[in-house]
Formats: sequence, C-alpha cells, structure tokens
Amino acid sequence: MPPEPRRASGALPDAPIASYGHPGRAAPPGVRYFCTVDNKNALRAGALVAGTTLMMLLMTSPALALTRDDGDDPGHGLSVIDTLGLYVVAPIALFAVIAGLVMVLDKSSDRAPKAAKPGKPAKA
Repeated sequence: MPPEPRRASGALPDAPIASYGHPGRAAPPGVRYFCTVDNKNALRAGALVAGTTLMMLLMTSPALALTRDDGDDPGHGLSVIDTLGLYVVAPIALFAVIAGLVMVLDKSSDRAPKAAKPGKPAKA
C-alpha cells in the first residue's frame, strides 16, 4: 500500500493534499514557476553575446584586408627591445612616477598615530 501524501508545511488543515512522489517530502512554499525566469535570462545573455560577437567581427574586418590602400606607408617594424620598452618598461615607469608624485605631494596628516581617547589605552 503506497504511503499517504502529506500536507505542505504551513498549510491549513482544510487545504488539499498534494503528492510529489517522495514520501516525507514537504511541498515547496509559494507559487512555483517552471523555466520562465531562467529562459528569459538565458535568452538575454545569448542575445548580448551574439550581438557583441557580431559587432566585433564587423569592426575587425578592415584588419583582415590583404591589399594595401593608396597612400599607405606603414614604415619599419619594432624590434624586440623597442616593443618591450614601449609596452612593458614605459607603463611601469609611468606608474612609478605618478605613484611617487602622489606620495611626495600628499599633504594629508591621517598617517600620524591617533591620540588615545580619555579612558582607553593607546593602540600600538
């Protein structure tokens, strides 16, 4: 003989009894939606990814051109030392200069040790 279905937790005594196929399992409270919220978010995310990918492909199409335009004069390429200096050393040096200027020209006094409040010991 199958077990008797149980009432949902918090249900009124005259509420209908629901069976979920698992003996001893309480019914979920509130209204239950089936795949509506997840599908909407998945559709929104998919449209965003597809649109972004399409825009990137459309914007990079000139980079894939094999023929040169009239008046195009690219010049000579960069050596390994030039590339490292331009894209590694220069940003690190610029960051160090800006950080040094901020530290030297900072006039705030909040780095000084705080005075102890009356009745409390000073922090070390």
